[in-house]
Amino acid sequence: MSLDSTAPHITGGTSDGTWGRLNPRLILVNLSVVVAPLATFGATTALSGGKVTLQVLITCASFLITCLVIAGISLMRYFTTRYRITGDRVELHKGYFFRSERSVPVDRIRSVDLTANPLHRIFGLTSLKVATGHQGSASGGLSLDGLALHDATALHRQLSELRQARHGLAPADPGTDTTVAELDWAWLRYAPLTLWGVGGVFIAVGSVYRTLHEMKIDPLELGIVKDIEAHFGSVPLWYGILVTLLVLILMGVVGSTATFIEGWSGYRLDRDEPGMLRVRRGLLITRSVSIEEQRLRGVEVAEPLLLRWARGARVKAVASGLGDEDENSSRSRLTPPVPVALAREIAADVLDETVSPTTAADLAAHPRTALRRRINRALIWAALLAAPFIGLGLWLTPVLVHTGWITGVILFLIGTAFAHDAYRSLGHALHGPYLVTRAGTFTRRTVAFQRDGIIGWSITRSAFQRRAGLLTLGAATAVGNGVYKVRDVGVSDGLALAEEATPGLLAPFIERRP
Repeated sequence: MSLDSTAPHITGGTSDGTWGRLNPRLILVNLSVVVAPLATFGATTALSGGKVTLQVLITCASFLITCLVIAGISLMRYFTTRYRITGDRVELHKGYFFRSERSVPVDRIRSVDLTANPLHRIFGLTSLKVATGHQGSASGGLSLDGLALHDATALHRQLSELRQARHGLAPADPGTDTTVAELDWAWLRYAPLTLWGVGGVFIAVGSVYRTLHEMKIDPLELGIVKDIEAHFGSVPLWYGILVTLLVLILMGVVGSTATFIEGWSGYRLDRDEPGMLRVRRGLLITRSVSIEEQRLRGVEVAEPLLLRWARGARVKAVASGLGDEDENSSRSRLTPPVPVALAREIAADVLDETVSPTTAADLAAHPRTALRRRINRALIWAALLAAPFIGLGLWLTPVLVHTGWITGVILFLIGTAFAHDAYRSLGHALHGPYLVTRAGTFTRRTVAFQRDGIIGWSITRSAFQRRAGLLTLGAATAVGNGVYKVRDVGVSDGLALAEEATPGLLAPFIERRP
C-alpha cells in the first residue's frame, strides 16, 4: 500500500467527499478485447484459404486466453476502484490482492488531462489524469480510466476551481476562454513533409510479417505476394525499383496525412482559466492537455528539413512538471506543423511577449572552425562509404573502383552542403530574461528559456574540439529536455555567455586572464 500524505492538511472544502466509482460501461470496454483474437483467427482463415492448422489454433487460443486474462484484470480494477475529492485533496483507492491508496493534495496539482481512445468514445467514456509535476509512483499524481465524459468534465472543472482557490486566483467566467490558435485545414499541406509516414509503412509491414510468421504462415507464399512478384519480374529492374519507390512514397504521404488528421483534428490552443494553457486535439483518440503557465519556462521552435524548405515549423513548450521523457515529448506539443510566421506568433503569445525571443534575439555566429569540423565529418563519412567499393574493385573489377570514387565525390558534395547548412544554423544569444540557442540541420531547433531556470552548466570538449578551440556548453535545467546545449562555441565566448547568463555561478571555476 502506498499513501502520499506529506503535504500539510488544509481544512475546509467544497465537496461532500462522497466516494465515486468508474462508469459501468467500462465492463463492456474490458470485454471487447476478445474481439482482437477472434478477428485474427478470421483473417488467418481467409488468408490461408480456409485451411486452419494446429499451430494457428494454438496461437489464436493463446491470444484469446491472454485477452481474457487482461479483461479479468480490468474487471477487477473496475470493481475495486473508487475515488473522492475532499476540500484539499484527491483520494484514490484501488486493488484487491494488492491494495493501493493514493492521496494527492490539491495545491500540488499542476494539470488535469483528459484522453479518450476509440473504444472509450464508442461507449461515451474518457480517462482523467491528475499530474503533480513530480515523477515517480509516490508523488506522480493519479489516473482514473473509465469515467463518463460528463463526469470527467465536471471533475476537471471542480479540480480547476479548487486549484485556483488554493493559488489565490479568481475563478474563470464561463465563455471567457482566450483562443491562441485553432486548426486551419490549410496546414494539411505540411503533413507529407514529415518522415513518419514512410517509417510507419515499414513498421506495419514488419508487424504483419512477424505475426504471420509466428502462425507458421510464410507471407512470401501468399497469393497476393506471388502476383506482385510475377508482375515485378515481367518488367525491367530499374522500372520495378522506380515503381516500388513511388509506391512507398505514396503510402508514406497517405500515412503522414492520416496521422495528421487523426492527431490534430479539432485542435485548439486556449487559455481556458487563469494561469493555464490547454491543448485539445485528436480524431479517434481525443486528448486534452493542460500546462500551468507558472511552470512554463520557454518555447522551442522546431523546423525539420523538409518542413523548413516549405516555410513550416512546430512549437513545443519548455516547461516543468510534464512527466518523464516520453510524456514530456507528447504533452509539450503546442502546435502541429504550421507556417513558420504563425509558429513565431504563437510562441510570442504563449510567453506573453510582443515578439518571440526565438525571433527577436540577435544570434551570435560561431567560429569558422565549427564549419571545418562539419566538413571534415562529411569527408570522413564519404570516404567510409566509398572505401568498400574501391577495395572490392581493386580485387575484382575496375568498374567498382570508378563506382566507389564517384559515390564518394557525390556524397562529399552532399555532405558539404549539409555541413554549411548546419553551420548557418548555429547561434546563441541572451535576450532579456531568456537564453536563446539554435542548432541542427535535419531538424533545426531554436530554444528560448528563462535564465533563472538554469541550475548548472556542463562543459564538454572532445579531442577535436580542444584542437579547434571549441567547446559545447550545456545549460542544466529542471524543465523540458533537462540540458540545452550551445554547440561548438569558442572557449572564451562560451564561458563569457555562461557567466553573463548566470552571474557568479561559474566564477569559482573561471580563471580570468590579465
